[in-house]
Amino acid sequence: MAVNRYELVSRHNPVLREADTASPLSVGNGNLAYTADITGMQTLYGLYEDTLPLCTMTQWGWHTKPVREERYEYLPEEVEMTAYQFQGRTVRYAVEKKKGNEEIYDWLRQNPHRLNLARIGLKKDGAEIGAERISDIRQELRLYEGILDSRFALDGECCHVVTAADGETDTLAFQVESGLWKKGLTAEIAFPYGSPLISASNWEAEDAHLTEIVNGEVKKLVLKRTLDKDVYYVTIRMEGCRWENCGRHAFHLIPLSEKMTFSVSFVKAQQEAQAGAAPGNVLENSRKYWKHFWEKGGAIDLHRSRDPRAMELERRIVLSQYLLAIQSAGKVPPQETGLTCNSWYGKFHLEMYLWHEAYLPLWNHTELLERSLVWYQEHLPQARLNAARNGYKGARWPKMVAEDALDSPSSIAVLLVWQQPHIIYMLEMAYGSGEETAFLEKYYELVEETAEFMADFAAYNEERKVYELLGPLIPAQECHDPMVTRNPSFEVEYWSLTLKMAAEWAKRLGRKIPEKWLHVAENMAPMAVGEGKYLAHEQCPDTYTAFAEDHPSMLCSYGLIDSGRTDREIMGNSLREVEKCWNYPSLWGWDFAVMCMTAVRLGEPEHAIELLLKDTEKNSYVASGNNYQRGRSDLPLYLPGNGSLLLAAALMTAGYPGSGELPGFPRNGQWEVEFEGIRPFPC
Repeated sequence: MAVNRYELVSRHNPVLREADTASPLSVGNGNLAYTADITGMQTLYGLYEDTLPLCTMTQWGWHTKPVREERYEYLPEEVEMTAYQFQGRTVRYAVEKKKGNEEIYDWLRQNPHRLNLARIGLKKDGAEIGAERISDIRQELRLYEGILDSRFALDGECCHVVTAADGETDTLAFQVESGLWKKGLTAEIAFPYGSPLISASNWEAEDAHLTEIVNGEVKKLVLKRTLDKDVYYVTIRMEGCRWENCGRHAFHLIPLSEKMTFSVSFVKAQQEAQAGAAPGNVLENSRKYWKHFWEKGGAIDLHRSRDPRAMELERRIVLSQYLLAIQSAGKVPPQETGLTCNSWYGKFHLEMYLWHEAYLPLWNHTELLERSLVWYQEHLPQARLNAARNGYKGARWPKMVAEDALDSPSSIAVLLVWQQPHIIYMLEMAYGSGEETAFLEKYYELVEETAEFMADFAAYNEERKVYELLGPLIPAQECHDPMVTRNPSFEVEYWSLTLKMAAEWAKRLGRKIPEKWLHVAENMAPMAVGEGKYLAHEQCPDTYTAFAEDHPSMLCSYGLIDSGRTDREIMGNSLREVEKCWNYPSLWGWDFAVMCMTAVRLGEPEHAIELLLKDTEKNSYVASGNNYQRGRSDLPLYLPGNGSLLLAAALMTAGYPGSGELPGFPRNGQWEVEFEGIRPFPC
């Protein structure tokens, strides 16, 4: 019997009855997201500002702050590099902040930064509304429609706000009903200057940006926003209200009856600015978009289970699907906090790309993954230059970048390499979900150039007859000295597996397989072992004592992938030792999914569920469904946690080659699992 998608999704609609500053609700479409307070708008902006800022963000909305009046930008080549010796030659990376070069280093890290495009909220008599004036709250996010329904009383008067995002365009719609329409209630749309801070907003720098009226009609207002060299346009369409300029960068929408509706469209190009979707169309498009999303994608139904943890697991799965669809399924790889607020200046981290989006093809949403694969294709030239800078072949994918794909200076980021195989592994996950030959042809260049760098980066040890991954290198567990690190366990397995996958892609297309790809893949150094457990890397015998913090990444080499070289007994010992000795507050949201997947592959389904739902600081999932990293004020949400959860759920249900179905659920009579539309892992 098919899973009833409407019932499955709707039973987990978030409902708030008070302001929850750790868990505001959002609407969006992958390229636009709007995060609201309990009024369905950004009315209580100040209340949320220090916990989780309320922003309106798009994938294209970036701002670069000029260096100074007479100079716009610094160039990457102006950073003083740190030199390292590698295999008889010198390689250079922007690691250390050199004396006298601090300004350039910091500017390149912080620019461009993602921009909060607007604040859209209610005002009363032209003034801010305090939370104490709002009562009788009931706010529900109707997931199946993508519509936020907010009911509350303001000064004792009932208000009803409906909020939605268009499924295809960067347009928001609001419907406001209230008896206060003659008593000073207005909607305000205000625009800040850009900032690299978590709020992506600078409300003090009024003189630094410009808001111009391009077209001011009765029912349509078109604005041009200029922030230094960055420009975007805003189109506001109104029904049952009129507009009024109330400041240099703010406009009020004044209701003409108890019900006013308006839409706000954001675009980069002026030629796109004149239309703007009508409010009613946005609401209808939202319903169509989300119905298609839920009906097309994979589903896991646990509601008939008797295990008391089943409904919480199902809730996390459903809400993670929604959140990742609005935050992480856009035209560029997402940042950890998606389109909610800024983390690391709004830049995205390509080593997190897998955790954000690798689940998509397994959950029958390859088309959403392909949105951001275009970014990889378009920025292949920059990746080639990144490799060539230190004398390597192929394309080297950076770590911390904005839409321009320029690697940001960092004491860690520029030395990471585990982002490199992601694109091959994710494309292999997506292979077979559509026109196979066309898919192979479309993305083979990415696979080929990525593999070329990987094969060239591995250094051959003549004495040991193996290929090695040597420093300067920082592994996924980032607390290691880059010059001490040698053959990190996860990375050597990932290298071996994905180079074999690259060779298989060439074979499928009837192309000659580069000999070095297979030679490196088949002769990678093995994972280091100490006292019957896998080590972080070869020169880390104290993995489970001095380095028992951050990511236990050796588990990824079996939980996330299976290269065929792992000893199950040693991996089991490693997992149990991690549980016993690891510093849990230092873990991150995706570590729990990795531990879960490792337990699944070890044939321990009960253990897997315990690990996936472990009650600890970084594994909490608030009312909105966001993976909330308690103790990290700079990360009020952490989408890689949600994405890894969906990867784990796919492994637990559809499994992997040879596992059979449902390898992640105990066969004890307590679990009844229905799933559909989910593909097994490729290995």
